[in-house]
Amino acid sequence: MVETKLELKPGMTVRVYQKIKELNSKGEEKERIQYFEGMIIARKHNKETGATITIRKNSEGVGVEKIFPLNLPTITKIEIKKEAKVKRAKLYYLRGDYKKKLKERVVK
Repeated sequence: MVETKLELKPGMTVRVYQKIKELNSKGEEKERIQYFEGMIIARKHNKETGATITIRKNSEGVGVEKIFPLNLPTITKIEIKKEAKVKRAKLYYLRGDYKKKLKERVVK
């Protein structure tokens, strides 16, 4: 479970680290951490226990979206990489053919 003290907003580029359990060739369970990096295009159910963020990235020219519940126990941490200046609460227009570049600044 991630502390939601950090304010996640649409337009932020974040990296979400998540624990993944997998079986190796001998049938033993192994656990590793995998991250998903992309821009938050929506945040829903603000401070509720069922709050979610939708993250979108382009992987080899194909758009990939993933919805993360913020109270998911497998999420170990969320890093904020960049923050873009946006004027909308939901950035669904980024799904289409949006050509303009968003003004971003790197967060340290």
